[in-house]
Amino acid sequence: MTRRNIKLVLEYDGTNYCGFQRQKNANSIQGSLERILSRLCNEKIRVIGSGRTDSGVHAEGQVANFYTTSRIPCKQFLRALNGLLPEDISVHEATEAKPSFHARFGAKRKLYRYRVLVSPVPSALMRNFVYHVTIPLNLSLMRKGARLLQGRHDFRSFQAKADGVKTSVRTIWRFSITKKGNLIDFLIEADGFLYNMVRNIVGTLLLVGAGKLSLGALGEILTARDRRKAGPTAPPEGLTLLKVFY
Repeated sequence: MTRRNIKLVLEYDGTNYCGFQRQKNANSIQGSLERILSRLCNEKIRVIGSGRTDSGVHAEGQVANFYTTSRIPCKQFLRALNGLLPEDISVHEATEAKPSFHARFGAKRKLYRYRVLVSPVPSALMRNFVYHVTIPLNLSLMRKGARLLQGRHDFRSFQAKADGVKTSVRTIWRFSITKKGNLIDFLIEADGFLYNMVRNIVGTLLLVGAGKLSLGALGEILTARDRRKAGPTAPPEGLTLLKVFY
């Protein structure tokens, strides 16, 4: 039978999941997809994601693919998955891909958003999607810090742990910081991300914005290639994978 390669584009609220990647004795996005697809296709399905998102991290444009011999039309996959998946996971697209398409290895760039709520009081409605801070932040200083980090650098200082990657050199193609009302968005597009890289960068820039870290010190942190020099890891709820580029 002909083996098909199906590409999925997913949106999910990661609050109740250990992340995208399947883990023993934990609820994952990958595991949820595989259970339902295996039942639909009447065969064991393994889902390939563009990358893991950590516990509590969200996605608006996560990409995955899976191989199957099932003849179910893509439109039916879309309808069935959205009918059977939990309400905090939705599939926006299900399309036929080339046999060579690989959601992880084919990815060229990814775009993440980290959202911060600056307010004296927390938000009940946005609590799972923002990092709430109560102190004022200097937007101009944080933007200058973002410009220092943009480009091709060794980001080892912002790598939470050695995760098997061959190199910690990455290229940040775009890094913008925008403010609307009391919400600040950090938008980072890069050719790849180290483990907790975005959250560690944001945690460090928040120190800059709070006046607790100078721009000169930020440059020294980057060149030190030492995680102990950088700021704390920002919590996961503010982070969302917006788009994967191929």
